[in-house]
Amino acid sequence: MSSTVNAVVNLDLEGPVINRHVYGHFAEHLGRCIYGGFYVGEDSDLPNEGGIRLDVVEALRALDIPNLRWPGGCFADEYHWRDGIGPKEDRPAMVNTHWGGVEENNHFGTHEFMALCELLGTEPYISGNVGSGTVQEMSEWVEYLTRAGDSPAVRERKANGREEPWKVKFWGLGNETWGCGGNMSAEQYALEARRYATYCRDYGDNKLYRIAAGASDFSYGWTETLMKQLSHLGCQRVERPLYQAVSVHYYTIAGTWEDKGSATEFTADEYYTTMAKAARTDELLTGHANVMDLYDPKKEIGIVLDEWGTWWNVEPGTNPGFLYQQNTMRDALVASLHFDIFHRHADRLVMANIAQTVNVLQAMILTDPDSGALVLTPTYHVFRMNKGHQDAASLQVHVVGDAPVKDVDGASLSTVSVSASRKDGRLLVSLSNLDADEAADVVVDLRGGTLTSLESELLTAGALHAHNTPEQPEAVAPRKHDGARVEDGKLLVHLPAHSFATVAGDVA
Repeated sequence: MSSTVNAVVNLDLEGPVINRHVYGHFAEHLGRCIYGGFYVGEDSDLPNEGGIRLDVVEALRALDIPNLRWPGGCFADEYHWRDGIGPKEDRPAMVNTHWGGVEENNHFGTHEFMALCELLGTEPYISGNVGSGTVQEMSEWVEYLTRAGDSPAVRERKANGREEPWKVKFWGLGNETWGCGGNMSAEQYALEARRYATYCRDYGDNKLYRIAAGASDFSYGWTETLMKQLSHLGCQRVERPLYQAVSVHYYTIAGTWEDKGSATEFTADEYYTTMAKAARTDELLTGHANVMDLYDPKKEIGIVLDEWGTWWNVEPGTNPGFLYQQNTMRDALVASLHFDIFHRHADRLVMANIAQTVNVLQAMILTDPDSGALVLTPTYHVFRMNKGHQDAASLQVHVVGDAPVKDVDGASLSTVSVSASRKDGRLLVSLSNLDADEAADVVVDLRGGTLTSLESELLTAGALHAHNTPEQPEAVAPRKHDGARVEDGKLLVHLPAHSFATVAGDVA
């Protein structure tokens, strides 16, 4: 049994461009994300360059990662960047108080992070220390990284082996300042953001994109307080361009903060609750955008969702502070649903960063500490299948008639989600069937153009809790999808239960 969804896509009516940075990533000094994930040290038997694990780099390069956020997270607001430069043997250790109370030796610091970004071919996004740091400290970090010529910070950088400055556009003015980043009120942080933004300066042609630390979840008042620092109600321009974006964080949690639920053992009801929580990302972005529209109707200030993803109880037997969790077909569908939502908010959403890239929360990659094996997760495959949407023009998907829905905890969940984009004469359509048990057929009336070729991939598994391990690395992996075709100007796609598919082709 299957349901049918009818939709219309006008290929010649392009909408806002989907910023490639909504496919961004996040790497915090947390658990085995950095040490044992990205960084194994120069003495490791695993192939590495300057201690950076090369098979991890190779796997991530296939995703065309646009940016990588570092060093946190909560860790950022206890991190003092000068502890992570210079000879490794001279770098002072610290205690990572947020994540497991382990000792941090600071062997992975600024130069190592920039080397990682260069290997990945990605842009760095640095989250500065507002919680326990100083304005001078962050100002000098910007100078150290981005200034040419001569100055004390530049001489310091050159003494540490880097003659030319780097390009570092994205800077976060703190992280979760309402919580681990200082327990500030919105009004208190707004004043701090003005001060820090003032002293994070542009050097040469390196123009900073400053991101103010924004709200948790649906705290729209926090966003309004920050917007008031930039403009007045109903103003047609941004009067004080102190920062260029405001962030927000939102995690998908089926249970409670105290008991988030298992990553691999869950009921059908828990699955649908997860999907409904993920779908609320649309409400979240709409709410914050509506507040911003009041002060910035020209949409000059962006939204940055720089922490998102699923959060489950840690895997049994692992350090509770390391946030190591498995990644199933359920997680893949959370990711695909998020991207459809991101595409619909292309007019205001300028960046998003999944938490996190390796070995933490909804990771792309899991590495086995004993064997050294590398495992690509189901979520990894969604990112790879969807990468053609980066910097593509969004296309509105008009659903015609009724679409299948589920009642979940008193709310309606649409079980079929579709988004589309066009770039360089190529169409990419992404389709998710969130129904756990029933298939769906999607019929898309393509108007204003003709699809002259067709390639389709499908990601699904025999069970929602299916996941990849070193022993079964392809239990959930994409395959060629034969259930997609074009007929009489319409794209017909069959979606098995709990599946994600992409269809790509040339448009004439």
